[in-house]
Amino acid sequence: MEETRKTRILYIEDDPASRMLVERALRFAGYDVLIAERGLEGIDLARREHPDLILTDINLPDLSGREVTTVLRNETSFANTPIVALTAQTQNEQREMAMVAGVSGYLTKPIDIEALPGQIEHYLNGARDKNLDTTSLAAARNRYMHELVERLEGRIRELETFNESLLHLDKMKDIFIQLTAHELRTPLTLVYCYSRLLQDNPQVKALIQESEDTLALMQGMNDAIVRMQKIINEILTMSRIITNQIDLAIGMMDLGRIAQQVVSQFQQALDERHLALIFEPSEWPQRMQADWELMELALTNLLSNAIKYTPDGGAITLHAEASGNQVRISIKDTGIGITPEAQATIFERF
Repeated sequence: MEETRKTRILYIEDDPASRMLVERALRFAGYDVLIAERGLEGIDLARREHPDLILTDINLPDLSGREVTTVLRNETSFANTPIVALTAQTQNEQREMAMVAGVSGYLTKPIDIEALPGQIEHYLNGARDKNLDTTSLAAARNRYMHELVERLEGRIRELETFNESLLHLDKMKDIFIQLTAHELRTPLTLVYCYSRLLQDNPQVKALIQESEDTLALMQGMNDAIVRMQKIINEILTMSRIITNQIDLAIGMMDLGRIAQQVVSQFQQALDERHLALIFEPSEWPQRMQADWELMELALTNLLSNAIKYTPDGGAITLHAEASGNQVRISIKDTGIGITPEAQATIFERF
């Protein structure tokens, strides 16, 4: 035999003592009690669980109980759900504003635990507190709207302050990246110079000539230093672009020649992985205005990614097409591709 579902009550309250007292009283009376400590949490819980009655404190940390009521009353599924305000505020104007927000009733603290179950049952059976007269209703509505406007203005100020803090942190992050890259470049340059001096030493030269392993180690070290220098330079370039500190060196150039130089950097990787490169530099625009270094950097990064994610034996196509005063460059590969979800954020910063 299927068990009858208990009447479900959502209680939104941030005060632990009140929360524990009311929850115990309601559970003892046979109700199933859902608990939320904040207004937004209560709204989400109400939408998920669809309680038979909502009991909410007026003074909550985020939204007020009146705002919670207004939000829920604007949703069809809660149009007839009893919503009861529970608060220590006894002034008539507070009660009137709660009624304007849409509550069914208004209970005051301290809570009469013995009377509470009966009061809850009263509202569950469809009872509502006495409606306000027209004059009181209009005055209460004006007070409530004024309160909403003030709270909205306060939230806007908080968001503006928070946004300023985020912008400041973002700026500090960019400065940190620039300083770090600069600090790394200096010792790395020294390491490279010492490496070259070491290789020019007669004794080291003799050792290198005698041992292919030593030659490979020295060459590997130099290649690693060059790669790190390149990464640091790219970090600095990207940082300057992001912070609008980049100085563009616009000039006339042969785009096909730039692409050919980029391809030559990856020729060994292409050969080792048997990747077919479909690329005809003579078909690329030979005269266009752009920043040579940035164009080379962009092509290098795109081709590097294509090689990285194309399986051995695959193919990569480089193509450029002029249209009016613009040039469209496309790099296509036979790799795993990019999901539609990722494509939507592909140009966003990590």
